[in-house]
Amino acid sequence: MLDHPVFIGSEIYRHSTYGRQHPLAIPRVSTVMDLCRALGWLTPQSYRVSPRAKPEALMAFHTPDYIAALQAAERAQAVSDTVRERYGLGTLSNPVFPEMYRRPATSAGGSMLAAELIRDGGIVYNPAGGTHHGMADRANGFCYLNDPVLAIRTLLNAGLSRIVYVDIDAHHCDGVEAAFHGSAQVRMISVHQARRWPFTGALSDDAGGAAWNLPVARNLNDSEFDAILDQLILPVTQDFDPQAIVLQCGADAVAEDPLSRLTLSNNAHWRAVAQLKPLAPRFLVLGGGGYNPWSVGRLWSGVWATLNGYEIPDKLNSNAQSILRALSWNRAAGRQPPRHWFDTLRDQPNEGPVRSELKADLHKLAARNSR
Repeated sequence: MLDHPVFIGSEIYRHSTYGRQHPLAIPRVSTVMDLCRALGWLTPQSYRVSPRAKPEALMAFHTPDYIAALQAAERAQAVSDTVRERYGLGTLSNPVFPEMYRRPATSAGGSMLAAELIRDGGIVYNPAGGTHHGMADRANGFCYLNDPVLAIRTLLNAGLSRIVYVDIDAHHCDGVEAAFHGSAQVRMISVHQARRWPFTGALSDDAGGAAWNLPVARNLNDSEFDAILDQLILPVTQDFDPQAIVLQCGADAVAEDPLSRLTLSNNAHWRAVAQLKPLAPRFLVLGGGGYNPWSVGRLWSGVWATLNGYEIPDKLNSNAQSILRALSWNRAAGRQPPRHWFDTLRDQPNEGPVRSELKADLHKLAARNSR
């Protein structure tokens, strides 16, 4: 059993991007690693280098022909029209780039290692994980592989039979839901923006009894997320008496993210981490979406602090501030970043009314859980 939380990272993320115009052109995991070290939160004892998953290990979920096609595309740095159509490779969302197999295989290897490390109990954080859209036989939604599925399957193979997967990314976890549709061993809870890609995860979609889906309206605020956490996520998790919890902590539901229209502060994510942590003896936290380099780096660094019980300072030290000041972003918001993106991790809370539509949806899901 782990006696302290473990952070899994790799230097592959520092210089690897999906291309200059892609939303994942920005640094994310490397910023979190650097910030946590600058704040004294990441020591050699708590850090593990992520292994690269071997093709055979990836085939615990992905088809052999897809893995072969992904490796071939990296080698050739090109795909045919047939491969693009069949496997979703070489598209605008999932482009050809130099590490298109090695990078996702590293994040998948990190999540599978994390599952092995918590086999007997403990907490592991793999911010490079959370690629929840990947399908068994094709790339999908920036995700070439599906590391949450591979991690959960690793836990199941270790003998666990009650796993809760919680997903607070702005986009629905279609790949994870497809993998565990109808499962009696995996309970999935997803909170995501309604009427946004991939346009799955309706309130009525229960994935054969395995999923609780809550699509939410634009401008979701912290007070509404608190209601979701208290009335849906926590009770549905507790009722399953999980042996392990896997949390996909995508950072794209915060106000400054360009790919959603939700308006949470990062306090909402940190509260979810803190409240879920004591509910199971095994806790794996993954990254996910997030396309503003400052908001992702700040939010995910605060996740690591929360897992360890470290106090998040009101003002960052000069080393941490210099890391944030060195970031750049080719979107308009990156030309004149607000000061708090440099000098603090914590956002100002965005509290507000809990809308009646959300109350009604929570009531429906609570009624289902009580049956």
